[in-house]
Amino acid sequence: MMITKRVWRICTVILLLILVMPTSISAHTKDSASPVFPGQIEGDFMIRDFHFNTGEVLSELRLHYVTVGTPRRNSSGEIDNAVLLLHSTGSDTTEFFEPSFSGSLYGPGQPFDLTKFYLIIPDAIGHGKSSKPSDGMRARFPRYSYEDMVVAQYRLVTERLGVSHLRLVLGTSMGGMHTWLWGERYPGMMDGLFPISSLPVEIGGRNRLWRHMVIEAIRNDPEWQNGDYERQPHGSARMAPLVAMMVGSPVRQYEKYSTRAAADAWYEQIVQRAYTQRDTNDRLYYYDASRDYNPAPALEKIKAKLLLILFADDQINSPEFEVLDREMPRVKNSRYVIIPASKESDGEANNDHAEIWGVYLKEFLRSLTPQAVQSSSSNP
Repeated sequence: MMITKRVWRICTVILLLILVMPTSISAHTKDSASPVFPGQIEGDFMIRDFHFNTGEVLSELRLHYVTVGTPRRNSSGEIDNAVLLLHSTGSDTTEFFEPSFSGSLYGPGQPFDLTKFYLIIPDAIGHGKSSKPSDGMRARFPRYSYEDMVVAQYRLVTERLGVSHLRLVLGTSMGGMHTWLWGERYPGMMDGLFPISSLPVEIGGRNRLWRHMVIEAIRNDPEWQNGDYERQPHGSARMAPLVAMMVGSPVRQYEKYSTRAAADAWYEQIVQRAYTQRDTNDRLYYYDASRDYNPAPALEKIKAKLLLILFADDQINSPEFEVLDREMPRVKNSRYVIIPASKESDGEANNDHAEIWGVYLKEFLRSLTPQAVQSSSSNP
């Protein structure tokens, strides 16, 4: 009888293992299919009692981040190959793992060759897996701004990751605006600045107009209920096509949706995606956060070498604005490049298409020699 029970137990264990095994193999296969880059690590940095510019305090602010590559230390033991990548409005760390970005930058011999660079990629406050209104506080979440977002990024880099100096700060759109602020707030912190699709002045004109339209549409939507809605309000989703219209090239958009039916279907697709995949409070905070952005008064504080990338068909940060001729001369060791419109270009959506501007990044990184860095650091 004892033998029978023992055999039964063994058979039961074997059966359970057989039942579990397919699930385990399936999960492993799924994970293995995900793109994993050398040295890729994901983590959260918890900041206690974070103070916002509004005077509000969050007892615990979570800043999510991903690092890729291996930190290299110099003779003093300091990390000397770190690069900070800052994403666009409403995006997150995944922006920099899209093939259109990583495919042209992370491989051997490419600008951010992962055998040579250590990439730091945070989710900005209010975005991705970092603390945001939709976590539970809703519209009672502190009213963060670009200044707050940059301070949190700085604390992540220095306090959590132990990096005292960055080789480069690169940002796209909102991240580009953050890059300008990094150069002013922490002028000795980096060798180079590489803002993409961002201007060194406060947000005005059509850029401010469409942001203000989105903000007011949400706040005046009866379904919003001061942020305490049970279901996502529809007003914000119906404004999403306006944002899509602004960030893309009119030429490309007409080519893709050249009939009334195609354009109407595009509208419905955008609205449905916005309604099902975006939280309205999070969206409200995205656009409201840009209210204090204005690096213009302090441009002379920037010491790092700077290269600004703009696109000729960008409707939001148009290179035709007088801003470039007026403000860029105030930034020593700086220049800008305007990427001409082409059959491949698509307005501000060019941000993530590194094949368009990657050659300028590679050239810029090569120019950041110790001699060039010393020269830029000596400017008043």
